[in-house]
Amino acid sequence: MRIITLNLNGIRSAYNKGLLEWFGKQDADVLCVQELKAQQADMTPDMIAPFGYHGYFHYAEKKGYSGVGIYSKTKPDNVIVGLGIPEFDMEGRYIEAQFGNLSVVSLYLPSGSSGEERQAVKFKFLDSFMPHMVALKQSGRDVIVCGDWNIAHTEKDLKNWKGNKKNSGFLPEERAWISALLNEVGFVDVFRKLHPELEAYTWWSNRGQAWAKDVGWRLDYQITTPGIAEKAINTGIYKEQRFSDHAPFMVDYQD
Repeated sequence: MRIITLNLNGIRSAYNKGLLEWFGKQDADVLCVQELKAQQADMTPDMIAPFGYHGYFHYAEKKGYSGVGIYSKTKPDNVIVGLGIPEFDMEGRYIEAQFGNLSVVSLYLPSGSSGEERQAVKFKFLDSFMPHMVALKQSGRDVIVCGDWNIAHTEKDLKNWKGNKKNSGFLPEERAWISALLNEVGFVDVFRKLHPELEAYTWWSNRGQAWAKDVGWRLDYQITTPGIAEKAINTGIYKEQRFSDHAPFMVDYQD
């Protein structure tokens, strides 16, 4: 079972850069996408159901902003759109597809990089989202939460960690939240499970020569319950083409 996650930074932009052709070659079971930056009226048929995949979306109310989606080869038994928290659901940040005992989530966690106001929103989201993650863990289901978490967990997860200790995405409180999710609630960061020491990134700033010099951050994770984490056998970060300022992150799980 191959699951891919990618922050598109605009689905129309990513399609113009060849995303559809690339996706058609991946034989993915599920593709989770974030930052659609589109409304339903903007979506063309091949954006909604490429290659016969089933597409499900949570659009933001604000035009050209946020939004998440899930493409699945198999039709889900159930799809949950939103968290049931109006102030976050209006931003289009959560969608969950259920296949038997497996839940696959596409998540776009808020960024706080634009200033203190948005950082406060990010902290509020983290406070609200933790109980939801606890409930997912306690449900007894296999859960894979894919997405742009907008947090680099450890010093291995961004190149310039010394210069970012006071910046959103690497704040002590954010990193502690991820630690609690893993160590206390019991979720697993699949990439780190398979690559404990590897320094690899999924996002690069458009400023300077971050991409050329590989000065990046690992912000895109697949965080799972322990049982499904044990089935993870391979990961990949695709960098041969650029569809976005993020790179696709894929995990292969044994069926």
